[in-house]
Amino acid sequence: MEITLVVLGLLLVLAVVVVWYPLRWVRMRRGGGVSVALRWRPDNQRAGWHLGIGKYEGDSFAWYRVWSLRTGPDRVFKRTSLEIAERRDPIGTESYAVPAGSTVLRCESDTQEAIEIAMGPGALTGFLSWLESAPPGRRLPRAS
Repeated sequence: MEITLVVLGLLLVLAVVVVWYPLRWVRMRRGGGVSVALRWRPDNQRAGWHLGIGKYEGDSFAWYRVWSLRTGPDRVFKRTSLEIAERRDPIGTESYAVPAGSTVLRCESDTQEAIEIAMGPGALTGFLSWLESAPPGRRLPRAS
């Protein structure tokens, strides 16, 4: 009897995950998300790329990891503190780990560690436009 309850409990948890994940993915995509790969600690040779969805939320760029059940963003970057330090094409096997046709941006911040963001041409144009835009009276560093 106890084993049956444990098995039923595990099946219920699995069913919730199977339903939750596709709903989360659709909700992020319909809400204006773009495919973005992110790598934190880019100076570490062993740091890998993580696929995700990026969304613009006012003055913040929220990044949601693809393989996550989390309801909120995994990382949030503020427009006022983010600055592009370098722009490059993917090197070697990186081109398999990032979205097709990506450009890699090394971004530095005065409040967070350096990161690298890889995104395709359309997403890159939107990101640079968002980064350079600001309300009147507020000056931001040039993004490109």
